[in-house]
Amino acid sequence: MDLKQLKALVTVAEVGSVTRAAELLHLVQPAVTRQIRTLEHELGVELFERSHTGMRLTDAGAVMVERAGRALRELGRARAEITPPPGVVGGSVTVGLLESSVDLIAGRLTTAVLNGYPGIELRILTAYSGHLQRWMDDGDLDLSLLYNLSDSPSLNVAPLVSEQLWAVATADAGLSADRPVTLAELAAHPVVMPSSGHALRVLIDAAAAKADVVFDIGVQTNSMQLQKLLVLDGHGWTILPAAGIVADVAAGRLSAAPLRQPEIRRSIVLGMPRNGRMPAAVDIVAQELARAMRTAVSEGGWLSAQWHGDPDAIEPMPPRRT
Repeated sequence: MDLKQLKALVTVAEVGSVTRAAELLHLVQPAVTRQIRTLEHELGVELFERSHTGMRLTDAGAVMVERAGRALRELGRARAEITPPPGVVGGSVTVGLLESSVDLIAGRLTTAVLNGYPGIELRILTAYSGHLQRWMDDGDLDLSLLYNLSDSPSLNVAPLVSEQLWAVATADAGLSADRPVTLAELAAHPVVMPSSGHALRVLIDAAAAKADVVFDIGVQTNSMQLQKLLVLDGHGWTILPAAGIVADVAAGRLSAAPLRQPEIRRSIVLGMPRNGRMPAAVDIVAQELARAMRTAVSEGGWLSAQWHGDPDAIEPMPPRRT
């Protein structure tokens, strides 16, 4: 088993065609076919189902592609760290962002990294906290925003921001930042709710039990964007973190008000692997992510958010070698 075989495997899996994979790898088609066949012979299993429509992974192939892709990414990172241009920090960094934070944070982070550290290849994945934490545990992320999480056996966690949850409705409902609404007032309307088991739903259910409030749940979804679309379509009010509604409220698409009685807050933290060496590129991206979040809070763009991060963790860092 060698790197050429692994690259051929991953590329064919991504494009579904030996012909297209050969073009991307700058090889002739028989060479790619031979690499795949040799790998299958060494492993003693078929990695692809072959048909006139293309190449489809077998169950064994899917397992192998996942592991091979991770190995190739790690080797690429090692190469970038070991042989960067003089004075330049290099490497690939994969960061996880909460879906609700993307509008406020992703652009700031990307601009800071691309402009300040051209040797860093930035990859951004978005999802809910539970998915991001699983990807962290699986080694698919170098660092990630998570919420309502403390240190774990696999992760070091640094608090950054706490933010209030808001009631969200159509623009004609006239909700306003200076007129909070109670959970009971929100419950007088049909509610579009995050799906059961979602971490946000856990917070909401706990608050409802505390206030003895029962919701009229019309629909549940695991998508924040779908929550907002269903509200726009008149299917009810919803509850979302402040970061996820800033642009919609500013554009007049939705109206929103902070919740009270009880107030519901979530804590956003930065999670990083507890074990292993911290590459300089990952350290820099962590610093820039924290700085982007603090700027969003200090400029007032992040509604009802409070900064809880360590000021020493976000001092400017000059480019440095790995």
